[in-house]
Amino acid sequence: MAAPPMPDILPYPTGNNPSSSDDNPPPRPPPPGLTIPPIHPPFPITFPPITFPRLKSVRTGAWLVNYSPVGSTFVAYDGTIRVEATAGGRRASGDLYQRPTIRIPFPVPRTIMLPPPNPSNGIPIQPIKQYRYYLRVTKILENITFGKSFDLGLQMFLFTPTSAGSGTWSPAPAAAIDCTATMTWIPAPAGYPSSGDYLEGDLKQDGTNTILGRFKMGWLSQYFRKAVVEIDTVAGSEQPLDSGNGHNWQTRTRCPPPTGEGWSDSEMNDAMIKHHEAVNLDLEWHYHILAVHLIDSTPRGIMYDAGATDSDHIPREDLGISTHWTIDQGWGTVSGIRFGLAKAPHFRTAVHELGHALGLYHNTVDLGYMNTSDVIARAGTAALPFPANIKWAFADNDLKRLRHFPDIFIRPGGVPFGEANDINPPLTPDDRALMLDMPELKLEITPLLTEVPLGAPVRVELKLTNTSDMEVTVPARIDLKSTCVHGVVKDASGTARNFKSIIGCVDEEPLTQLAPKESVSKSLTLLRGGDGALFPMSGVSEISVTLRWALPSAGEAGEQPLAIVIGSAAVFITGASSGSHAKAAHKVLTCPDAHLILALGATHLTTGVEAVEAAVANDVLGKHWNVVKAKALAKAGGKENGRKLLGDKHECVMSHDEKDKLERLLK
Repeated sequence: MAAPPMPDILPYPTGNNPSSSDDNPPPRPPPPGLTIPPIHPPFPITFPPITFPRLKSVRTGAWLVNYSPVGSTFVAYDGTIRVEATAGGRRASGDLYQRPTIRIPFPVPRTIMLPPPNPSNGIPIQPIKQYRYYLRVTKILENITFGKSFDLGLQMFLFTPTSAGSGTWSPAPAAAIDCTATMTWIPAPAGYPSSGDYLEGDLKQDGTNTILGRFKMGWLSQYFRKAVVEIDTVAGSEQPLDSGNGHNWQTRTRCPPPTGEGWSDSEMNDAMIKHHEAVNLDLEWHYHILAVHLIDSTPRGIMYDAGATDSDHIPREDLGISTHWTIDQGWGTVSGIRFGLAKAPHFRTAVHELGHALGLYHNTVDLGYMNTSDVIARAGTAALPFPANIKWAFADNDLKRLRHFPDIFIRPGGVPFGEANDINPPLTPDDRALMLDMPELKLEITPLLTEVPLGAPVRVELKLTNTSDMEVTVPARIDLKSTCVHGVVKDASGTARNFKSIIGCVDEEPLTQLAPKESVSKSLTLLRGGDGALFPMSGVSEISVTLRWALPSAGEAGEQPLAIVIGSAAVFITGASSGSHAKAAHKVLTCPDAHLILALGATHLTTGVEAVEAAVANDVLGKHWNVVKAKALAKAGGKENGRKLLGDKHECVMSHDEKDKLERLLK
């Protein structure tokens, strides 16, 4: 008899007794005569665990950096690299400070290097005198990788401080040396907050592949930098602690005694020196805000710790804000209110002035912190009046500066206000020029005297002309008490020395329209700048003046560059004609306080008064300095003494502006 047909599916017996259900019927028994033996694998079947490569990225925030050059036993550098996320991936920059060494005199005299910063202490603050390099990051892992390493591209710019702290950078941006380090992830040493965010690699010079040193970086913090803001007040003044709608900061406060209703910049500076907390700026970035009733130089606020007012020569440490200014009509919902009671604009002005202390200029690209209050108030509408229209943020290009400016541009006690820039050193590869030439404007510089004796102020007239057939927006004033004047004097040896506006950090920047073919003129009296005396030697000196101002706001359309116009002239500085002339010239040229008397009439500065007196008494310099002493006397209430000193004005060297001011002071 034929065997029955084979079933379509052979059941596979298991040791289980499956439950019967409509969806899972029990297996059918094998057909008669067919026996299927149980199947047992000869060995256990196991599968290895599946592992996937770990995705890695460069974490945003601050990274501690250590760099040890090859062959340098007692030279190493520490600092930070700041990494931020952008639409295209990552943007980064950094700074290096030379690690200190000390000399051990016993038992055997030797030099030892101090340890690097402890990562467990967070973002390090290092001595300002040890600042050495700005790191421009030209290549970095932009997004993510499955690999264990990536290439970090760097350009290193060496900072060399000058006598007044302005400093120079080398090499020039066009001659920058490119270096690359293949950075490999390894477990972080003890103290770092994240074991997986630490890398090391050899830094090599591109092209030659020469190893320059060992480069290490470990993640520290989600923040880029750290600082402390101290707020002091006089009696009856409010602290700018918050905006009233959720924007604030952490502060430490104490109150110095009041000196009066209206405060001059020098009075605020003196109060700061006497009353603010004793701090070491090598250990803490510390900024000081002084809230007073009224400020003489501006209605709202000023970063007064700049130029001639900076008597302790620690730039950008301090700022002042008023509380008893009555807000102008037309300022939206706060019109007519005392400033200290209007929390939003009061707090905004404090942040604006702190922005100046951090090295930022006015910025009209939006209605954010570095625009001025008057501009924002005028931009208010019925639907969105001031201060509801304030943008509570820094503009994008200012955020980039705050995150990627060199430390020396930002930290208190670094370069003077007005020296920070985007160009030297260049910040990051996506930088673009933020200066716009104004070909329709012509700036002429005319010296009052083409020959000036050594030790005398040099007086020049600026004439700004609109050569076009249309109105052009220009600064409302173009003197050294404006916000827009920057200049360089190059002496006969080729040494260049900078000067700039005395007041460049107030919460206002008035502009005006210059009509077609019209001109505006103003005089400058030049003596000292950020690098000391501007005319310290005989010979031809070249004077270059740059006017720089923010163009009117373009809303959110994009970054607005700064407008610039440049003019130049030359004067001849004659040498000392006698021993007494040389002695008097040396005294005024080496005394910074003499410049304060020239600029501000600060007669309380004894050494400055003595230097000016020596110049006035000299036969050669007297006619150049008489007007300076007369102005100072008139400001101090000695009008009659000022008139006697001048005698015949034709014997005095003075500019048109000085003549006008004297006539007002001596009335």
